[in-house]
Amino acid sequence: MTIDFWSLGLQAINVLILVWLLSHFFWRPVAAAIKKRQEAAQALLSDAQTANTQAEAALADLTTAREGIAAEREAMLADATKTAENTASAALATAHKKAETLIDAARRNSAKEADVLRAELTSHASLLAVDIAQKLLTRLPTSVIQSTFLGLLIEAIGQLSTADRQALVSAADGLDVVSAADLTEQDKEAVTQAMEQALGNTPALTFHSDPDLMAGLEIRTPHFALHNSWQSDLATIVKALNHAV
Repeated sequence: MTIDFWSLGLQAINVLILVWLLSHFFWRPVAAAIKKRQEAAQALLSDAQTANTQAEAALADLTTAREGIAAEREAMLADATKTAENTASAALATAHKKAETLIDAARRNSAKEADVLRAELTSHASLLAVDIAQKLLTRLPTSVIQSTFLGLLIEAIGQLSTADRQALVSAADGLDVVSAADLTEQDKEAVTQAMEQALGNTPALTFHSDPDLMAGLEIRTPHFALHNSWQSDLATIVKALNHAV
């Protein structure tokens, strides 16, 4: 068994990029924003609890005053106390309702702002990942990149089901082989031979280029696509980031 150190190196770079992006541009800002919103909600809850305590203290004062009043005024004070208790209860209920409304609004706003922040961070991370990937590509030999992705393509073909491989072999319109840049005749021959070994037999191959792939080789038919490119890898990373947040 031969270990492809270039392939391992590229995969390690992808993992390091993902870990670095998550640690520096996602988790810390999101955690700080959530903590700030939690502190604001806690402050609102504390204010509501203070209002509750003050209302209960006022009610207690009214009860103490009622007990100290002379007997001849007891009936009158009883009516006044009842009125005061009703007023205090209504004020307390209103305060509770307002506090709950404020807390709910704060939570909704916090959730909305957190969602917006996550979306912005995810978008920024995806753009940064593409920029880093493009810069890394300029430092790697084209022949090494081409050989690596050809090996990955053949490996992916080997992992297909028997029915899928047979569908590729019997494709009526042939197969489109898409690369990031135009292939040389030598590269086309290498791809053709490798595909023939992987499938046992291959239909006609038509070669195309798509710069959006950045690097890689993909097989496409009207009803099937075997993705094998940095564009596809970065899309998978961004999708994972979206699900994570």
